Amino acid sequence: MTTAGAVAGDPRALLPPDAPVRLLDDEGGLHEADAFPLDLKDADLVALYRFMVLARRVDRQAINLQRQGQLGVYASLLGQEAAQVGPAYALGDPDWVFPSYREMGAALVRGIDPAAILHMFRGTWLAGHDPYDANFALLSIPIGTQALHAAGFAMAAKLDGAGLVAMSFFGDGATSEGDTHEALNFAAVFDAPCVFWVQNNQYAISVPLSLQTRAPTIAHKAVGYGMPGYRCDGNDVLATYAVARRAVDRARRGGGPSLVEAVTYRMEAHTTADDPSRYRTETELGEWRAKDPIARYETFLRREGLLDDALSEEVEQEARELVARVRGEIYDAPHGDPLELFEHVYVEPGPHYDEQRRQLRRELDGAGEA
Repeated sequence: MTTAGAVAGDPRALLPPDAPVRLLDDEGGLHEADAFPLDLKDADLVALYRFMVLARRVDRQAINLQRQGQLGVYASLLGQEAAQVGPAYALGDPDWVFPSYREMGAALVRGIDPAAILHMFRGTWLAGHDPYDANFALLSIPIGTQALHAAGFAMAAKLDGAGLVAMSFFGDGATSEGDTHEALNFAAVFDAPCVFWVQNNQYAISVPLSLQTRAPTIAHKAVGYGMPGYRCDGNDVLATYAVARRAVDRARRGGGPSLVEAVTYRMEAHTTADDPSRYRTETELGEWRAKDPIARYETFLRREGLLDDALSEEVEQEARELVARVRGEIYDAPHGDPLELFEHVYVEPGPHYDEQRRQLRRELDGAGEA
């Protein structure tokens, strides 16, 4: 078995483990690995459960809101809770997250109000949170651009001696984009303190991974950039935490970037505008439902005596109160002024820019008259 982080200078040290790192088996039994130690207290173990449950309940409410016409679209994280909560929990307070459009779980760990995220999907604002409040960048809709943002931020942090790590979340489809390639290459060349976290949920919308790459795994691509690659069971929150913690610690010590592939599955549609029945089977979906990350982790916690019915109900009650508040804030919330589209773009706008603003104003006035 090849092991990432072996002898310095040995190219085999860059290869991912032969099998994804896994600490919890299908029955919730713990099998610790010396190379990926856990440094979590009982309270941390319960916190991971809480964040995953809250993320799933908010996710369900968001889908309901979209179906009721309150959100324009929404990208679900159902089935990917462990692949987001674990790595986000491995970060320190000064570290930064650069998300795509699906990271509600990571946002909750960083203390972001979920309603602020949903305002973007409603179109109220570009974002409802200040990125500097929790070091959580704005959600990125273009595929892969957040990898560039993370790489650039990490390079600047290194020059400033800030001692922080940037983590970029993206999906398997983003690894087919040029932006992601450039981000990985620059981060590696400049030893940027950056962790590239790939949630391999098996599909880039409707395109399966087998049609996206001929590499043995996504993690193997790290070798070409000169950084270590890791693979982990993305439905095992302890494995995602432990692997992320190793990559984060390495980056913070000046070891440079890492590429991590969390093998998971998107159990909902790509977005609420997608029909996954056109490209995947119920049999496949059923196989992955049996690997539900929350159910597996709950079994582990109960076995360890860290979760009982009372605590489970306490978390569920917190979730009910949270989604009720989120729903109350989002439902029929006023939309922003479309003319804000033109603000904060150019220091000195040209004549064509002013004409476009006037054109939009005329169209809005005309719609109001209709």
